[in-house]
Amino acid sequence: MARFFIDHPIFAWVIAILIMLAGLLSIFQLPIAQYPGIAPTAIEIRTAYPGASAKVVEDSVIQVIEQNLTGLDDLQYISSTSDSSGVGQITVTFQADTDPDIAQVQVQNKLQAAMPLLPQDVQQQGIRITKSSTGFLMVLGFVSNNGKMDRYDIADYVAANIQDPVSRVNGVGQINLFGSQYAMRIWLNANNLANYKLTTEDVVNAIREQNVQIAAGEIGGTPAVEGQQIAASIVVETRMETVSEFENILLRVNQDGSEIRIKDVANVSLGGENFQFETEYNKQSAAGLGITLASGANALETAQMIRDRISELEPFFPEGLEVTYPYDTTPFVKISIEGVVKTLVEAMILVFLVMYLFLQNFRATLIPAVAVPVVILGTFGILFAFGFSINMLTMFAMVLAIGLLVDDAIVVVENVERVIHEDGLSPKEATRKSMDQITGALVGIVLTVSAVFIPMAFFPGSTGVIYRQFSITVVAAMALSLLIALTLTPALCASLLKDAKHDPAKKRGFFGWFNRSFEKTSKGTQNAVGYLIKRSARVMLIYLLIVAGLAYLFTQLPSSFFPDEDQGILFTEMQLPVNASKQRSIEVMNRIEDYYLEQEGDNVESVFSVIGYSFSGRGQNSGLIFVNLKSWDQRTAPEQSAQAIANRASGYFSQFKDAVAFAIAPPPIRELGNASGFNMMLQDLGGMGHEELVKARDTLLMQANQDPRLNQVRHSGLQDRPQFKIDINHQKAMAFGVSLDDINSTFGTAWGSTYVNDFIDKGRVKRVYVQGDAPFRMMPEDVGDWYVRNSSGEMVPLSAISDSRWIYGSPRLERYNGVPAMNIQGQAAAGLSSGEAMQAMEELVDQLPEGFGYEWTALSLQERASGAQAPLLYALSILVVFLFLAALYESWSVPFSVMLVVPLGVLGAVLFALSRGMSNDIYFQVGLLTTIGLSARNAILIVEFAKSLYEEGKSLSEATLEAIRMRLRPIAMTALTFMLGVTPLMLASGAGSGAQNAIGTGVFGGMLAATSLAIFFIPVFFVVIFTLAQKITGKTPAKQQVSQGESA
Repeated sequence: MARFFIDHPIFAWVIAILIMLAGLLSIFQLPIAQYPGIAPTAIEIRTAYPGASAKVVEDSVIQVIEQNLTGLDDLQYISSTSDSSGVGQITVTFQADTDPDIAQVQVQNKLQAAMPLLPQDVQQQGIRITKSSTGFLMVLGFVSNNGKMDRYDIADYVAANIQDPVSRVNGVGQINLFGSQYAMRIWLNANNLANYKLTTEDVVNAIREQNVQIAAGEIGGTPAVEGQQIAASIVVETRMETVSEFENILLRVNQDGSEIRIKDVANVSLGGENFQFETEYNKQSAAGLGITLASGANALETAQMIRDRISELEPFFPEGLEVTYPYDTTPFVKISIEGVVKTLVEAMILVFLVMYLFLQNFRATLIPAVAVPVVILGTFGILFAFGFSINMLTMFAMVLAIGLLVDDAIVVVENVERVIHEDGLSPKEATRKSMDQITGALVGIVLTVSAVFIPMAFFPGSTGVIYRQFSITVVAAMALSLLIALTLTPALCASLLKDAKHDPAKKRGFFGWFNRSFEKTSKGTQNAVGYLIKRSARVMLIYLLIVAGLAYLFTQLPSSFFPDEDQGILFTEMQLPVNASKQRSIEVMNRIEDYYLEQEGDNVESVFSVIGYSFSGRGQNSGLIFVNLKSWDQRTAPEQSAQAIANRASGYFSQFKDAVAFAIAPPPIRELGNASGFNMMLQDLGGMGHEELVKARDTLLMQANQDPRLNQVRHSGLQDRPQFKIDINHQKAMAFGVSLDDINSTFGTAWGSTYVNDFIDKGRVKRVYVQGDAPFRMMPEDVGDWYVRNSSGEMVPLSAISDSRWIYGSPRLERYNGVPAMNIQGQAAAGLSSGEAMQAMEELVDQLPEGFGYEWTALSLQERASGAQAPLLYALSILVVFLFLAALYESWSVPFSVMLVVPLGVLGAVLFALSRGMSNDIYFQVGLLTTIGLSARNAILIVEFAKSLYEEGKSLSEATLEAIRMRLRPIAMTALTFMLGVTPLMLASGAGSGAQNAIGTGVFGGMLAATSLAIFFIPVFFVVIFTLAQKITGKTPAKQQVSQGESA
């Protein structure tokens, strides 16, 4: 094949140009993402049971649905929550590669069987099934810079004019409005109602009757009488629009002609639909939109489209209204990808310089340099064909691929140069001879490195998705690299290289010094190798000790799933004691805001706070703060990293006596939860009951917070709280002649709120709510202020027909895989990995009483799966490489002598990772696999030549030493190019540097050890294995048998 292209160089160029064109066209169509779709497919079922407590929702809705969710294909786990607001939520999580549409259909089919068993109220409310995604893509904050709009004005404008257009942007999933649009609020005065002998039901019914829209037909409507000349619509009643119209709704006309209107018994005003949220941006009143990404959508494209849509709406904003982006995950993605692209360019430059150092000939250096853009662009084309994206993993694979593909071209060029100088042939003839010598080794190297990565592509789950994108990128680059090495590179060698005019060893200046030094090193290496071959038993003993040491070191390497990243954003969660009011929450929130804006002012750009909402649940005593940090180039010192800021903030907040607050960095993969660290479900497996589960949780948290390996261990949920239980006395109610429906609706309206119907505000349909005014629903004794009418028309106070008491109950109940559970989250102590923290938690749970167990969920579940798969992955990769080599060389001895070098490379990777305090995460595993392939590649270069020389009749020692002499320079050169290629990754800082450091350190350390140790060990392995093979099989190479016969 190579001979054809040596004679037809234009043909080779055409192939290369076509590959580049295909890649160029693909680049502009490839989506950009931080990671591929790693998150498991999740389907969310959401139910509403108005007025039900968390316990009622769990028993009558959640458990009924759970019991029907059986026989689902590729199911991973089911989690659910029941809320005291009557909302139930079940999340059914499938394996990562499950089609979301198929998963949704499966869940819908199972739900059909459960529907008839659910309470009637739940069925009437409807059940929503959505493809869900956890974690916000971005939060938009809206603030009035001139103070003309308060938070309710802003929220109303956002709800009416911004929320809907943004929700229609392609790729937007769910939208949370932090605030609410205006509603017509009718605040009932209990005393006035009692004076006029009116009930809450009278007010609700009057509004329903008088605030109506009637379709009354038309005058002259068809069919009309003959000769009808006009037609016109009839308008009888239309929806009310103003406060005064509602104030004047008639409740009763007395016999003396006097009228009682709503304004006589209530205050009427425009107010929020709910008063759940209190939001601020940098201590100014604000409203916000929290936007999640739709399943399968691209984050960068969606975020850009949202910004574009807001820019279109901005000219129509009221005067002074501004939009801010206090939380946005996409700049980190963009900067991370840009960082890796920069690394890619740096790697290319460094690789070029190393090649020039060794080849000392600009023409010769240009040949491998030409291969880089051809292969890299071609790989983008293959990514497009496979439907992948440009993400961190594919870009890392590209950086590693540069080293690999240049290696192939270097092997060709270096060998052609050597043949030109040693044999004095013309470039064309030298290229022909050279390609005959090394085509086998080239194919072997590419097959070996590809073989390492091929098993990765077939792994299941989230880790499988990660490995697949990486492995296909590398294998595609290797395949293209081989194609170029067999077509374009020889064609360029034959046409660009010049005849040998002088001996490279006689060059002057720097290159002359370098060549003489390298020659001296080469001779020293050969002498050392010769010395070691004679003492092979001792060398093998040292090797066994190294392997034993490696096994020990591997156990010392902490494990984690992904390295933590400084994403430029932090969350801060706040929880006050149970039943604390919103007023108390505001006071604590102000202190947190002051801390970030004043004490961390150099590092913090903005703070967006929401009271009434948190990841643990909703309530007046909960709060969440989105902290936007300044850009990475303004935060270069270690103490300015996101994690350092979070640790300082948590230390400061720990001094709060009246609240618990802690800062958390978002996890590396947003779709796998809202906090970095570990995520555990403590389960009541023995049916011990809610109270015992609470005790077990408290015991676990107390022990965990005393354990030095753990930090910020907390229950992500709401504490049990006192609840005011009102028992309706049915006997008294019947004796007084009061209907239970009237009692229930009075409680619902006075203490909750009743949605009556709609009104028109600025051309938009909004809601009308009736509720008791604040002074009449603050204390338990206020129950006596509210009356119901009995069958005789008399007014009966609610206190006369009800008894009340205080009880304890949970506002939020959780279940996991069908049993009651509690979500425990936390982080490892400084300097420890999440794997070690998980180990500590497992030990603590084992100390709990019988009946309680645990399961890992979200990010931790994926980490456990990834850790369990890693040994199998290594074993599979080594086995596949071994089998490929055995098939390629038709020998069992060659692969044995090649594979013995693998632990040396792994040793380097592990030592480097330990020295930099890194853990055995998914990037390190990828780096380790690369090291396995590269270690084997070095060995092939030596063993391939040694074997052919041995078969030509040389003794084992001679053949080995000659192979070292011939291959030392290309091995040193390819190793250096590869190591310098990943050096920018190893030394990276700023956005996305955690991942770059993890992969760069593993590969650099592995390559350093694989090269420096392997040069001495491979010849010994070769001699020992081949000597053993001869003794076992009794065979010697044919040429040696002939030479032995002649000498006899």
